[in-house]
Amino acid sequence: MALISPSRRLRRTPFSDGVEAAGVKAYTVYNHMLLPTVFRSVEEDYHHLKQAVQVWDVACERQVELRGPDAGRLVQLLTPRDLRPMLPGQCYYVPIVDETGGMLNDPVAVKLAEDRWWISIADSDLLYWIKGLAYGYRLDVLVDEPDVSPLAVQGPRADDLMAAVFGDAVRDIRFFRFAHLDFQGHDVVVARSGYSKQGGFEIYVEGSDLGMPLWNALMEAGKTMDVHAGCPNLIERIESGLLSYGNDMTDDNTPHECGLGKFCNTQTAIGCIGRDALLRVAKEGPVKQIRAIAIDGPPVPLWDRWWPLLAGTTPVGRVSSAAWSPDFGTNVAIGMVRMTHWDDGTELTVQAPDGLRHATVKETFWN
Repeated sequence: MALISPSRRLRRTPFSDGVEAAGVKAYTVYNHMLLPTVFRSVEEDYHHLKQAVQVWDVACERQVELRGPDAGRLVQLLTPRDLRPMLPGQCYYVPIVDETGGMLNDPVAVKLAEDRWWISIADSDLLYWIKGLAYGYRLDVLVDEPDVSPLAVQGPRADDLMAAVFGDAVRDIRFFRFAHLDFQGHDVVVARSGYSKQGGFEIYVEGSDLGMPLWNALMEAGKTMDVHAGCPNLIERIESGLLSYGNDMTDDNTPHECGLGKFCNTQTAIGCIGRDALLRVAKEGPVKQIRAIAIDGPPVPLWDRWWPLLAGTTPVGRVSSAAWSPDFGTNVAIGMVRMTHWDDGTELTVQAPDGLRHATVKETFWN
């Protein structure tokens, strides 16, 4: 396997020393930073995530900070989700669209105050789009990337580990809410959220110097809980239907095609730059949409390209992510399927790297 060459363009994280000491086996590049992808093996990491607790270096989820009187207006320009009900202390999943309604990112917005927001982005240079809108609309807002690096704690024992480090107050944080908690005299934003369905938290670490002290504290406190270093797991995220921007969706797709229509309040999200385009989409409905796909046969190989979905010999979609699921005994996948073939139980053929496979469309994901 080829190695990643070090470069100042490829940034380490405040937790990289801990990741390396834990025996990381592979990385990918995400927002110009290192993101671990494997520690023991994808399957071993998967079983452990579902049974115990893991600490994830997700510093690559960079923050775009908006500060100033027009911060709220700028966030609403970005998304068709109506943000008027959102209060400080809440996190919202917000599809970000361009003027055509195409997906630019699918971050979590963190409302720190009426005039201060963090947008915790997926893999894209969204900072420049937001800066351009702020300048073009002459908004009274400062847009930059702060020194904030998320560290995730995920798994069934996440509450116990977090309570051991931050105190029992962490157990009271509701889903997609956050609290300001103390760690060694530092105020830290802790949210109940994360890129798995196993439950857990994301800690927004302000200041790189705090990274390793927090990593070490979690690892020490978790010794009796079978804590391990981990990372977003391919199998678990597909089972759970957690989409990956750049893999499962791009700017060629609208939120409705990605199954994110429930996060769009296009009628009332006045100010969203893609609102007019999405109003047309909402009225007409999407002609293709994300679906869960079960693929027959032995474990599919890992691959970095879309796999065509066929009805007979006619292309009707594509598979964008796929992996063998030990718990469900099948290959689980995420695909974009045309409306003519997206109903539950529809039988298709997928052109996998190792040949044609039988595939079945599912109404829901596995977790």
